[in-house]
Amino acid sequence: MSLSFTLADWLSLLVHFMALSLLAIGGAITTAPDMHRYLVDEQHWLTDHQFTASIALSQAAPGPNLLFIALLGWYVGVNAAGGASAGMATWPLGLMGALLSMVGILVPSTTLTFVASRWAHRNRELLAVRAFKTGMAPVVIGLLASTGWILCANLGSAAESWRLWLLTAAVTLLVWRTRIHMLWLLAAGALLGALGWV
Repeated sequence: MSLSFTLADWLSLLVHFMALSLLAIGGAITTAPDMHRYLVDEQHWLTDHQFTASIALSQAAPGPNLLFIALLGWYVGVNAAGGASAGMATWPLGLMGALLSMVGILVPSTTLTFVASRWAHRNRELLAVRAFKTGMAPVVIGLLASTGWILCANLGSAAESWRLWLLTAAVTLLVWRTRIHMLWLLAAGALLGALGWV
């Protein structure tokens, strides 16, 4: 994939991630559906495969799951430099894409979190502060559910991947209704995948 990027395109990438940063309630992964809409469907800067691979790689790698943002930016930069076939010549723009996307996703939310948490800690007994914390739980759950939907939708139809959909529903119920640690559920999913069941 080869793109023609202008300064306005780079600025648009930065500003979009800055806006998403302020919407990333529950983590940056909750904004993945809008990232997909913007980067793949609207701008055509990434392919579906690049988008899904970025999330899969970052989730499999050790470290923060925020790494998928850097991979998305990297792919945008590499595509802007002529695609992966152009070799190491794509690295400077790949690094620029990764840097712009990471700065965009980190700076606004970090600043807002720092200011808001200091205020909320000083005013933690106010009814409004307690109500806000309680009211955010369903928002986070809805955003995570939409992210799961986007990721599962890229795997094919429900008829083709019914086992994966069934596993997703079962894990969702287990997380909701039990206190089983998430690492056990991840291990079970990895085992089912290794056995070829999902």
